[in-house]
Amino acid sequence: MHWSDEIAQRIIAKRPDKEEYVCAAGISPSGSIHIGNFRDIATSYFVCKALERAGKKARLLFSWDELDRLRKVPKNVAAVTEGFEQYIGKAYVDVPNPFGEEGTYAEYFEKEFLESIKAFHIDMDFKYQAEMYRSGKYKEHIITALDKRAEIFDILDSFRTQDAEEGEKERYYPTSIYCPECGKDTTTITAYDDETKVAEYTCQCGHHGTFDFKTEHNCKLAWKVDWAMRWLYEGVDFEPGGKDHASPGGSYDTSKVIAKKIFGIDAPEFQGYEFIGIKGVAGKMSGSSGLNMTPETLLQFYQPEVILWLYSKSEPTKAFDFCFDDGILRQYFEFDKQYNEYKAGTASEFVQTVIENCINETTDIKTVPMSLLAQLGSIVDFNVPMMETVFEKINQPFKFEDFEQRLNLAKNWLEKCAPDQANTLRATRDWDLYESLDDDQKKELEMLHDYIKTQEYDLDTLNAQLYAIPKKIYGEDREDIKKLQREFFKIVYKLLIAKEKGPRLYLFLYAIDKERYLNLLDFSTPKTEAELNPVVEEEVEAKPERVYGDPDPVKPIEDEITIDDFFKVDLRVCKIIKCQEIRKAHRNYKITVNDGLKERVIVSSIKEEYEPEELIGKKIIVVANLKPARLTGVQSEGMLVAATNNACGCKVIFVDDMVPEGTRIC
Repeated sequence: MHWSDEIAQRIIAKRPDKEEYVCAAGISPSGSIHIGNFRDIATSYFVCKALERAGKKARLLFSWDELDRLRKVPKNVAAVTEGFEQYIGKAYVDVPNPFGEEGTYAEYFEKEFLESIKAFHIDMDFKYQAEMYRSGKYKEHIITALDKRAEIFDILDSFRTQDAEEGEKERYYPTSIYCPECGKDTTTITAYDDETKVAEYTCQCGHHGTFDFKTEHNCKLAWKVDWAMRWLYEGVDFEPGGKDHASPGGSYDTSKVIAKKIFGIDAPEFQGYEFIGIKGVAGKMSGSSGLNMTPETLLQFYQPEVILWLYSKSEPTKAFDFCFDDGILRQYFEFDKQYNEYKAGTASEFVQTVIENCINETTDIKTVPMSLLAQLGSIVDFNVPMMETVFEKINQPFKFEDFEQRLNLAKNWLEKCAPDQANTLRATRDWDLYESLDDDQKKELEMLHDYIKTQEYDLDTLNAQLYAIPKKIYGEDREDIKKLQREFFKIVYKLLIAKEKGPRLYLFLYAIDKERYLNLLDFSTPKTEAELNPVVEEEVEAKPERVYGDPDPVKPIEDEITIDDFFKVDLRVCKIIKCQEIRKAHRNYKITVNDGLKERVIVSSIKEEYEPEELIGKKIIVVANLKPARLTGVQSEGMLVAATNNACGCKVIFVDDMVPEGTRIC
């Protein structure tokens, strides 16, 4: 059973006779809406669909929390305007559009997000909290909260670890007032009349005034009270939240008690969710081009159905990554497999639900392999007629209407995320490489050139010839013939695309017009002007080389231990899956490894020594049974083994890649 169906069953069991169930989600338009926030919508959306599968009516309620205050100026806003800090403390709906367009700050980021999610075809009932509050719709509930402010304080205080200060309870009010003079919520209620419902307040701007909660509505309840109040007002049956809200004693636990004791309702069914990760070069892409990790950004590389599929197949409590490296190709492969099973009627119940969550009645996905599009597209510069020709040559006669959906996605991924993987033919012959070859290797190239130039062949005969050429030169009985064949292939790749490996060589040579590359294999004519005077590319500024000192004095050997003592330390081979920076951590990385049994996180202070790409995929030794500890805000489940010396800094001990994960060091 899919996780959304399990949640739907719990919702129905609580209120079996309800006519329409309400699944809620909400986002504050504090800036460009990040992909992590989208999990809030996706989770509620899938539960709505599960309720409908159960024969119930359901509505997805989405709240724009635009009456929240501007807390800080986002980087993309600071980059286009100066002095925007003056608006901190104002409601997003009252802050001007920083990009010089009509409308407000809230409207700009709301519109940006709404435009980007049109592709997902998610039907939502939008509520704008500034309008809800300022129209007086919440008036009675706000007054209820004020009347029961002492009880609310006691509830909040029960979840705190520190004792309340003297007089704090008497000074507490569960709502803030927006000042009519400066427009900010920097006000303090100094008195409140329980009979008239009129408050006296002062503002940091110097304004003093009164506020009648019966007739004035430019105020907002504190978050945990506001959440419980809206559950009551909207009749919410389900709402998810990030793992910070879901933690013991967090927002949900607190609001749940407020909902029951203050507003007299049971809290809705709740599901905490893990945050979303980014794998690959996304950080560099964002930093250099100004791209934010929004749905709009993802849609440059992912089909909307594949994005929804990633959310649907992953339980909310499980983290997953959006990949900007090769991982995206594996994700497309897995999606295509499950989608094709669904279309063929062979999918399991779980897979069937996963796919149904991602599609609508008009969805028709052509599962042309994304990896093939990226691989072949780069060969022919994504020229559509050439792509069709290439596909026909390799007996996969896809037409433009088949790969139209994914062509630009593959092109975008190659150009923006994986330019090093593009298979681009060299502009000139590589004379330096050719002149370094011995006579036999040069003869191999001559035979290959003559064969391709003069012979008729199909895929099979070309493939056979590529393996036969080294045999003709060195003899079939050579013990190292396979090594010599690999070396031959490597030389051809270097001469054609300046890389040691690429797509399958026979496919590569067969797919593209031989007139485009034959000259790169022919060294029988003199060097051209371009080859005599090559253009030297500007070198990228190298990272400053770290200077090390003299070796540390060699320390005496520690006290002897027994073999039993040694075996108490569980040293395991682990493979590094991810390496991520930690916010505000200058020296530490968050490293995710596979220990053969599961994934675990290790925090290590090696940031000054390594870039993440130098670590990902490497195998290391980890102290697997070290007691977990919280370091720079992250739970660390072990310690990697490294050598530290003044002469070399901190160097990680890497293990040969052939050693399986989980192997014990002894």
